[in-house]
Amino acid sequence: MVPRSTLHHRAQGRQSIEEKALSQQYLTPCEAKAVIDFLSQMANLGQHVRIKYIPLIAFSATRQRPLSDRPPKPLGKNWAKALETRYPQLKARRVKALDWNRYEKNIYKKITHWFDAIEDVLRDLTVLDENLYNIDETGVML
Repeated sequence: MVPRSTLHHRAQGRQSIEEKALSQQYLTPCEAKAVIDFLSQMANLGQHVRIKYIPLIAFSATRQRPLSDRPPKPLGKNWAKALETRYPQLKARRVKALDWNRYEKNIYKKITHWFDAIEDVLRDLTVLDENLYNIDETGVML
């Protein structure tokens, strides 16, 4: 049952708590999706992003807005942890060195996962063939 005062306030034009919170977010829903997709893609490719760089990525996502619509204040020091709380698919974890014996036993799963992830990138029509490079430990082959 909805309280009568809530119905009255809504009829007067007051925003819901969710709408008000959405207007106070640093990122728009579209920008947040782009940041989440970028972080997920980097993780799939094995290039995990350090948590201290996530606010810089979010700031660069806001640079596409008109100058008058950009956030006036920089992000707070706990913003990246709050982003992780809002989006459960993000998970911060510590990366530890792995013993070579354990590493060799786990390599097959990692390689097949990497090829699955890179297949998604190669099938993306926005990635042009002239932007693909062959890079290994010996250098870049064009």
